[in-house]
Amino acid sequence: MSRTLHLAEQLISLPSITPEDAGCLDVLTARLAPLGFVCERLDSGPAEFRVSNLWAKRPVTPSVQAQAAIKTIVFAGHTDVVPTGPLTQWSSDPFVPTHRDGKLFGRGASDMKTSISAFVVAVEEFLAATPEPLIELAFLLTSDEEGPSVDGTKVVVERLHARGETLHYCIVGEPTSVERTGDMIKNGRRGTLSGKLTVRGIQGHIAYPQLARNPIHQALPALAELASTTWDQGNAFFPPTSWQISNMHGGTGATNVIPGEVVVDFNFRFSTESTSESLQQRVHATLDRHGLEYDLRWTLGGQPFLTTPGELVNAVQQAIRAETGLTTELSTTGGTSDGRFIAKVCPQVIELGPPNATIHKIDEHIVVADIEPLKNIYRRTLENLHAQAVASSSGTVGAVRA
Repeated sequence: MSRTLHLAEQLISLPSITPEDAGCLDVLTARLAPLGFVCERLDSGPAEFRVSNLWAKRPVTPSVQAQAAIKTIVFAGHTDVVPTGPLTQWSSDPFVPTHRDGKLFGRGASDMKTSISAFVVAVEEFLAATPEPLIELAFLLTSDEEGPSVDGTKVVVERLHARGETLHYCIVGEPTSVERTGDMIKNGRRGTLSGKLTVRGIQGHIAYPQLARNPIHQALPALAELASTTWDQGNAFFPPTSWQISNMHGGTGATNVIPGEVVVDFNFRFSTESTSESLQQRVHATLDRHGLEYDLRWTLGGQPFLTTPGELVNAVQQAIRAETGLTTELSTTGGTSDGRFIAKVCPQVIELGPPNATIHKIDEHIVVADIEPLKNIYRRTLENLHAQAVASSSGTVGAVRA
């Protein structure tokens, strides 16, 4: 059994249903500390919903620091998993790692305990070959990604920023691949902005509409306009911004009563061509133009982020091609991830992990043959970034000598 597979099975066996960590970070700390990582727990949240967070960083030695401007690469991920759903529908216990037909079954197998395991073993192998690399290594791990995501990566990033930590590259281990490990990476994500709109009318008897004001009737033209609005055209990396209604509630349940209000939940998934402020302004302008009496509460779930091709993307693409022969696709599709928080303090963030076909599903699994290539891609990426640093250092030294 490979070390990556063995560690993945260890983590899967721990029932870390969000926001519980169930000891995962202790297992990982025990692997990282002997490698020279300074492991710091930055747990957060109320006692009944305490979130476990680990910031682990391996400082470079003064002799290495003197050779070049050292850059930090962070491996980021989450130990928490979504609830299992009905246990009777699973073919095997979701927290007992099980092998069938060349696949490893268990909750978190794809999302994302295998990625974390591959991170750790890749770093172990890299440091065994390169004990004093010209890059600084770090891990940011949390048990609050599948839940509210308020006491996890967000809190850690805020603390790192407050004390002046500088991050240069970050790989988030989200399951981004489609058919084969490495066929797709995320080099950005759309922003998410939600609104809860309450349109007020006047309740009354349905037989006397002249004595009432139906808020549903009033809201429909405005909602139709919002649904047909072109918010932007997107760009080379993002599809156009979309606006969707997710829920609409109005009425008392009686068939002879005009409701007094209607409540509409909606959401934007927006590209970097729009801002949360501009979208809010345009929605309010539409509602006002239709003369509605309304309240509107906004929730910004995350700003969009984008990493254009450069040092990190190139290093990852080269690693994937060398390991698998694939030319990876850059994508910004899908939901949100903790990358949205890290991008505030780190200019280059990408997401790379195994195929995502079974994430959050009954009988979640990963093909065992995908595990070692994933670990090797992470290790090769470190080797590529180290090679870039060596080349940069040599160029700097040569320039000084000249």
